[in-house]
Parts: sequence; structure tokens; C-alpha cells
Amino acid sequence: MISEQDLDKLLQRVAEGSVAPDEARCELRAILEVDDVVLDLERDVRCGQPEVVFGAGKSNSQLRSIVASMAAAGRNVLITRIRAEIAKELAMGYESAQSDEVARTWQLLSAPVPRRCGCVAVVSAGASDAPVSGEAMRTLAFFGVAAVQISDVGVAGIHRLVRRLEEIRECDIVIVVAGMEGALPSVLGGLVAAPVIAVPTSVGYGASFQGLSSLLGMLNSCASGITVVNIDNGFGAASAATRMLHLKKE
Repeated sequence: MISEQDLDKLLQRVAEGSVAPDEARCELRAILEVDDVVLDLERDVRCGQPEVVFGAGKSNSQLRSIVASMAAAGRNVLITRIRAEIAKELAMGYESAQSDEVARTWQLLSAPVPRRCGCVAVVSAGASDAPVSGEAMRTLAFFGVAAVQISDVGVAGIHRLVRRLEEIRECDIVIVVAGMEGALPSVLGGLVAAPVIAVPTSVGYGASFQGLSSLLGMLNSCASGITVVNIDNGFGAASAATRMLHLKKE
């Protein structure tokens, strides 16, 4: 958010005619246009979480320009769904950059990440769900949310879930990532008091229809109150959890 001192200077420049009203409006909104991409640098002020860049479909040059511009503005950068080869090229010149090939994320921190209250459990059914659960974990960390990852506790071996249940119950929100028939959120929905955010994944054999079966199974869950995001959307689940934690008092 622009400070009062900077606002006074901006208004003075508008009065002098050195800055056009439209340009001033962009500065107030903190909009950054880079290579046909419009970045919203004040999203955290309005929505409680910073801008995140969706890497799929963007060129190497676009992503490099975005990173350089956001870093110059002192903003932290998180890119999701980035290809491994582009992530390696982007890391050149940024020693502190971190990439995660499994989660398909790349980040650069130019400023400390404010810590939020609360904790999220990211529970996944199988090892094949790791890219989606990893994306959720990386996004939560970028948003300053503490999270614990609990992997490979699907319904095919329900005893694995039972032995981690108390650990899960200690968290304020539970993100549940599962493919196949998508049964794990229903099981946890009947065992924990915390909000459950279900994430269907495209993991499974032919009849899973690239995640459609798990999506429909979660939407039709007999455990009441489960929230469901789209297929493979670990980022969306982490964003929803962050918004929920906004309601939690410090």
C-alpha cells in the first residue's frame, strides 16, 4: 500500500503535469505490465495473499522479465507449473532462488515472509500425488503458513492413516490430496473437526478419467462440509486454506 508521503508526492506530480492521471492510477493500484503480462502487486493488501505467477504457457523470456521486475520492486516471487528446464535457466543470476522439480515450483525471496497464525496438514493418499501435495506445501510456505506434510496414508492401507490421526487433528485446516476413487477426504471428513479441503488428482487407471472420478467422488462425499477444488489444484487448496486462516485471530 502506498504511504501518505508517497501519495502526496504523486498528487503533486499530477498537479504539476509531470504525471498523467492514468499513470498515477496505475501507481496507486500497483499494477506492473511486463511482456503482455499484467501483475497485481497489491493483491496481498486486498486479498491477504501475494500475487503468484502461473508458469504454464509463459515463455522463458516472459518469466525472466517478470522475475526481474518483481525482484526490482522488492516483491517475493513464486512461479507454479514451471518446466524443469526453464526453472534451471531462471536460476542463473539468482543464487537464492529455489526450485522444486516434483512440485513444479520456482521461488525467489527478496523480503522476509510474514508468518501467519495457524497450521495446515497436507495429507496425501499415495506417493503418486506428490506433485500436487508438494505444490500445496510450497504455496503455503510462500504465504507464510506453517504446514505439516503427511504422505502415503490412503485408504488402501487405512492403518497408516490411523497412526497419524492425532497429528492431523492438531492442525487448524486439513488439505487432502487423493486420486483413484478419491475416498480419503470422506474418511478424514468424518474423523476431524477442522475444515477439510479436498484436492482430486489425475492419478489412476483408465476409468479414473484423468481425475474426474476422484473429483465426482469428493463432490458426492457423504462426509458433510467438505470443500473441493479442481483437479490437481494444490495451489488453489493452499490459497483457500490461507483465506480461512484470515478468520483466525492472532
